[in-house]
Amino acid sequence: MKTRNQLVQFVLVGLLCSGIAFAQSEKTVNVGGAPMYPSKNIVQNALNSKDHTTLVAAVKAAGLVDVLQSAGPFTVFAPTNAAFDKLPAGTVDYLLKPENLEKLQTVLKFHVVAGKFSAEDLMNLVKKGKGKATLKTVAGGELTVTQKGNTLMVSDRNGNVATVTIGNVFQSNGVIHVVDTVVLP
Repeated sequence: MKTRNQLVQFVLVGLLCSGIAFAQSEKTVNVGGAPMYPSKNIVQNALNSKDHTTLVAAVKAAGLVDVLQSAGPFTVFAPTNAAFDKLPAGTVDYLLKPENLEKLQTVLKFHVVAGKFSAEDLMNLVKKGKGKATLKTVAGGELTVTQKGNTLMVSDRNGNVATVTIGNVFQSNGVIHVVDTVVLP
């Protein structure tokens, strides 16, 4: 009996250690002062970023948490708090009101593309498109991706241009590219 208990303890310690070793071996990217783990989904990682509290609050208010935790894959152009601060005064508060749920959902879904597009994938699309690539968002609109040197920019039809400040934040269900501007449908 003692040997069996020792064996069970040994196995449990081994599993625990391998889980810790796996977490330590993951290639993370720091966003908002927190490591983003490729084994976690988009929402699990975004919750830890101090730079994305407005985005997380908006995703929760819009009822999109379950969608962004699903298998995907998704490419998310994730605006920072500073990006939301650049919107006209009162815009975020307006969008977060329950009566504006559809507008909020549309704005958020406009930052999401079905599929997993790394920065390299986007650059290849831009090259193939002779300087620009068009991506269809899950909101149904289009984003235009351009490149200047090694920097990617994403623009909407209204002339808003978001620069990718941190690219290739890989998630279990896609990839996040942090952007400095909110693009609008």
